[in-house]
Amino acid sequence: MKRVFFLNRYFFPDHSATSQILSQLAFHLADSRRNIVVITSQQIYDNPSARLPREETLRGIRVHRVGGTHFGRSNLLSRAIDYLSFYWGAWRMLMAHLEQDDTLVAMTDPPLLSILGSYAARRKGAHLVNWLQDIYPEIAAELEIPLIKGFLNRPLRHARDASLHSADVNVVLGECMAEKVSSLGVPSSQIRLVPNWCDDGMIVPISPDSNPLRANWQLDDKFVVGYSGNLGRAHEFETLLQASQQFKNDPRICFLIIGGGHQADELARRVNGLSLSDKYLFMPYQDDDVLKYSLSVPDVHWVSLRPELEGLIVPSKIYGIAAAGRPMIAIAAKNGEVGRLVDSYDCGIVVDPGDSDALANAIGRLSKAPDDAAAMGRRARAMLESRFRRRDAYERWDRIFDEIG
Repeated sequence: MKRVFFLNRYFFPDHSATSQILSQLAFHLADSRRNIVVITSQQIYDNPSARLPREETLRGIRVHRVGGTHFGRSNLLSRAIDYLSFYWGAWRMLMAHLEQDDTLVAMTDPPLLSILGSYAARRKGAHLVNWLQDIYPEIAAELEIPLIKGFLNRPLRHARDASLHSADVNVVLGECMAEKVSSLGVPSSQIRLVPNWCDDGMIVPISPDSNPLRANWQLDDKFVVGYSGNLGRAHEFETLLQASQQFKNDPRICFLIIGGGHQADELARRVNGLSLSDKYLFMPYQDDDVLKYSLSVPDVHWVSLRPELEGLIVPSKIYGIAAAGRPMIAIAAKNGEVGRLVDSYDCGIVVDPGDSDALANAIGRLSKAPDDAAAMGRRARAMLESRFRRRDAYERWDRIFDEIG
């Protein structure tokens, strides 16, 4: 039986976003009697000092972990060094283990793994599938990261484009991303749309009076505007921060931030500076067995994506929000991926980034119309059931591997 290799910097037991989605798919494929191999790092996303075993077998999956530097995510230089050490270790591991007619699935952490994957697949005579969680170097250029925005941008784009054209299949997460990849000249026959997912069997709607976290976090009498997950450079919080000031004297409105990320630390600092600490509650990432409760704590979730990054990233947190049966306020472009979904299924409200008055009005309106908010939440769950079930994504992946052979 030919093997399927997955290449990504994080894998189980790490719980970062790409790790969870990869781990769930890999275990599904292994349970379906496919021969799965994972090449990953020894790292844990939020613990740079962690050292996972170099080699192990997990539920029938052979895991090869690459050694390398562990400087962490504190700044761009330390992150770049960790990336380079992973590229080198992963290349050596692929050269040692990949064989002709194997299938290599290259994800996008660290960025531009498709380039490494294309060289390895060509060298070994393997099939290549690029699983695009995001699109670099365009993201780095939009975020104005030095060097990549400058003279490195053109050669990196050229190499990345070549890797997309050389792949058997490029898997994208949404319609806007499919349009972006198509605009790079990649034929539609090499593009498959497979949205990410959540555990929609475990995450289900839970009413506020049945949710122990509401009481534990002293939120029983609040209208909770929540955010769950990583708040990174692709997201903006200024619109929310300005809107929240309009509720400074409204004791019922509360803003809940669950998770972390570069922007979460900055948001906490700004909240303190504006004397809004009594309006915000910051909580750490929650374990998987608590997720169904934590996602159901907010009465409405907010999601954010900078408009210039539409087509380059799809905020996967929308699936967990929808599974929990909660409405969402999308601070994003109306014609973007999330904006289209929210409008099409009437499962929330779309607000232009920077329009804090519109956001405050949306929060105020939903807080005074709980039946309307609940109806939006039910439509969000119906959207998930019709388009974004995990088992449907698994079936699409099974078809991709069947086509490749």
